[in-house]
Formats: sequence, structure tokens, C-alpha cells
Amino acid sequence: MEMTGGQALAGQLVREGVDQIFGVPGVQLDHAVDGLASAGAGIRFRNTRHEQAASYMADGYARSTGDVGVCLVVPGPGLLNAMAGLATAYSCSSPVLCVSGQIPSAAIGKGLGMLHEVNDQTRTLGTVTKWTGMARTPAEVPQVIREAFRRLRSGRPQPVGVEIPPDVLQASADVSLVEPGDDRDPVVPDADAIERAAAVLRGASRPVIYVGGGVPAGDAGEPLRRLAELLEAPVVMSEHGRGSLSDRHRLALTQLGGREVLPGADAVLVVGSRFLNGQGRQVAVPASAKVVLLNADAHDLGAPRTAEVAVHGDAALGLDALAESLSGLPARPRRDAELDEVRALCAKQIAEIEPQLSWVRALRGAIPDDGILVNELTQVGYLSQLAYPVYGPRTYLTPGYQGTLGYGFATALGAKAANPGKAVVSITGDGGFGWNLQELSTARAHGIGLVTVVFDDGAFGNVRRTQKTRFEGRVLGTTLANPDFVALASAFGVRGERATTPDELGGVLADALSGDEPALIHVPVGEMPSAWHLIHDFLARPRVES
Repeated sequence: MEMTGGQALAGQLVREGVDQIFGVPGVQLDHAVDGLASAGAGIRFRNTRHEQAASYMADGYARSTGDVGVCLVVPGPGLLNAMAGLATAYSCSSPVLCVSGQIPSAAIGKGLGMLHEVNDQTRTLGTVTKWTGMARTPAEVPQVIREAFRRLRSGRPQPVGVEIPPDVLQASADVSLVEPGDDRDPVVPDADAIERAAAVLRGASRPVIYVGGGVPAGDAGEPLRRLAELLEAPVVMSEHGRGSLSDRHRLALTQLGGREVLPGADAVLVVGSRFLNGQGRQVAVPASAKVVLLNADAHDLGAPRTAEVAVHGDAALGLDALAESLSGLPARPRRDAELDEVRALCAKQIAEIEPQLSWVRALRGAIPDDGILVNELTQVGYLSQLAYPVYGPRTYLTPGYQGTLGYGFATALGAKAANPGKAVVSITGDGGFGWNLQELSTARAHGIGLVTVVFDDGAFGNVRRTQKTRFEGRVLGTTLANPDFVALASAFGVRGERATTPDELGGVLADALSGDEPALIHVPVGEMPSAWHLIHDFLARPRVES
């Protein structure tokens, strides 16, 4: 069939099952956008006010569903604006497709100063993706898109990038769309490595399982539960692994609880985690403990980690295989009393971090069990890493090791766009919210019923506290001049509310979630104590026994 490259792009995306695209139109994308328009109701194009929001929304869509999130941006500054969102998606094992424009084909690489030209855009895009491809003719567009989806759905999920020059999007040719196949091509673990890993676990009397973001990303929660119960092994979930096992499960622990059980472990199975602390060192375990690593990314199986057995494989397949190998294991003594004591000790430490804990409890009390919380780099958000109970996978989103301040609001917009029937809440500080507050317009324009809670201390609070404590009280560049956030919301046609106590927040949040419209809740707060000593073991304070 004769079609333009833009029509070929839209047609292939429809065949791949794409129902939403987040992006900003521009001259190099004119024929791509027209292709989407001519596709009728096949794909909804949600235009944002900034390309950063487009990539974040694609990430939120992807991580909250497990499906591919797609963003569309112009070349040069458009792609560079989207890089923060792609970097976050890369760190969080998120399947995001970034379709980027290019300069005209004949000018690529010649340094002619074409509109939006940057030096070696393909290499730039490659720094935040696991694969890039470029279509040089309209006929190649479906093939390149098909390959992009194959890459997205095989191995470790991470972003991929596709570039299409404007002349290719405009040109017409005979084009054949490609039928999608079964792209799932997980890394199958080696049977011998599984048996060696099983032997380690079989011989352990106090095993611990440590899981990271690869478990929810790989939909491996159910085999994780089976294996944990078979081994009677506590499951320590990193921040990015939260929800792999419901916090209501008797074997579930946070990283803080991990400090109590890891020192007594004789074997540690690490699944889908880099297993490194914030200083780039292996998470502390006893020298006598045998470490088994299971990861779909071979890079995360080597130094600085030291392992008895390293299994390169998909989390779900690896956990299933281990459970099968250990299926005849005799029942082990339950560790309920020990783990209840660990949780009580964690709760005692967390209770010291006020007022954050009261705010976290208000959030959890108002958000349904299957609701999605998109956490941010803010004082309440830091404690949420440990104190906010998570009951299922894909219901708690973080920026991963990228730690991208300001990612949360736009990412939550994508999560809500993907899950219109679920409660989705973004919590953010006044500092982080400033990165993408203009996307209140996007929420209103597209009817995205996200509820956003802005904790406002008038500063980049974490940096300000560091300045005061480490630099003799000298403060510079951390004080913010904020708008009236309720009035700001109203100016965009968004519902605005204010809450001044945790009880008020719980009531206002529950009411906002009962509606189907975007809402912003402004929460003025003061300075708050640090929770970092609970989050990072290398900052832990010496324990004083009572």
C-alpha cells in the first residue's frame, strides 16, 4: 500500500498495540503527527507542554502497566529535553519507546547548522537506551518499529530509541506493515547454574531473599512468594523492589528490616537487584554467607559483588526453576516471631521521624490498596521508602538510582493516563513540583484525574538542611519564591485544596480521589528531621539499647 513514512509509523504503532502517545509536535514531526491524525481513533496523542513531561509520562505508563510507553519528540532540543525521563526509565527497567525526529537525511553528520541539529544525536540517544535504530526510507519504518518492540519485550526491559528524518516521514512509497510476533524472549537461566544455586539454598538454615526492581519489572512476584514460603526466607525489598511481595505477607521486610536479618543469614539470594548501596559497594552480608545472584542483566552479576553462584536469567523463570528444584524440601520452622520482632524494631525507629510519619499514614489511609503512589525526592517521600505499606506490584513508583528530582508529577500523569480506573497520587515537594508544574495544563486538557499533593516548605529542603548542618549554617540557593499553589491550580482549571494537618490531608485526599478530575492539594510544612540514617546503612547511627 502506498503511504507516507508518517502514515507507516502510525500504522505500525497501531499494529503493535499502542493506544497512547505522549509528545510535543514540531516541524520535523509534521508528517508523523498527520499520520497519527489519519489513523483515526487508533492512538490517542496526548500533547504535553514540555518534552521532559512526555518522556516521564511514557515511563509512568510503562511502569504502572508493564506495557510499552511511547513518547514522540522533535530532534535536538526536544530530544535533549526528554533525556531526563529516558534516563529515569533506563535506571528503572522501564520499556519506553522514544520516537525522535531528525534533521534531513542528506544533512546528517555534516555539521551544516540545520534547525535542531546536535552533534551525533544517535550517540546521544544511545546513552539512555539499550538500542537505537533509524529508518532511512518509508519502507523501513515498519521494520525499524517492529525491531524496536522486539527489543523492548526481550531481555531486560529498558528504553529504546528510533529516529526518523523529516524527509522520510514526508515521502510516499509502497509500504508493507509488519505483523507483530511473540516478542517475549526472556533470558533463560542455565540449568546447571540453577542446580548450583539450589544446592546453596538447600543447605542453608537461615536464608534471606533480597529483591530489587527487576522482580516487579519481570512480573516475578508469584514465583518469589512460592520460593520464599518454601525456604521460610524473609524477603528484603529494596526501595525499587517494593510491592514484589505484599507488605501484609509475614515474610515481607523493607531495607530497614534487612539490617536485622542479613547479618544472621548463611545464604542470600539476590534477585533483580544491583545489590549495591549508595556508595557503590555490595550490600553488607556476613563473610560466611553464600551469595547467589539472579539477574537478567549480566552486568549486575560481576564486581564489586562477590557471589558463590551467579545466574544470568529472567527473574520469573529463575525463581520458578529454583522453586521446582527445591520442591521436595522438608518444611522448615516458621520465623514469624523473629520477623514480628524485626518489624516492631523498625516501627520504633520510624516512629522517631515526625511529622513525616503522620503524613505518610494519612496518605496510606486515603489511598486504596490497589492505588498507585508515585513517590518523589521530598521529606515525606524519603520516609515513604520505609513507612508507606505497599500491597502489590506496580503500585509504588520511584526514580530509581537516577534520583531525578521533579520526575514525579509528570510520571504520575502517565500512570493515571494508563490506569484511569485506579486512584493515582503524586506526592512532591515544592522544589520538585517546579520542574513540571506547567503540566497542570496537560492534566486539564486531557482530563487526567491525577491527585497531586505538594508539601511546601519554601525551599529545596534537603539541600538546605545539609547546608545548615555541614557548612556552619551557611545557606545559598535553596530558598524558593513559590506561588499560591491553590490559586495556581485554579488558574489552570484544576481543583485546588489546602490541608494543614495529617487528618485534614486524609479527608481532602479521600474526597479528591472520589472524583474523576485532576486535583492539587497544597500542604504547607516546616523543616523536618532527616530520615537518611534509616534509608542508607552507611549513614546508620549507632544503636542505643534500652
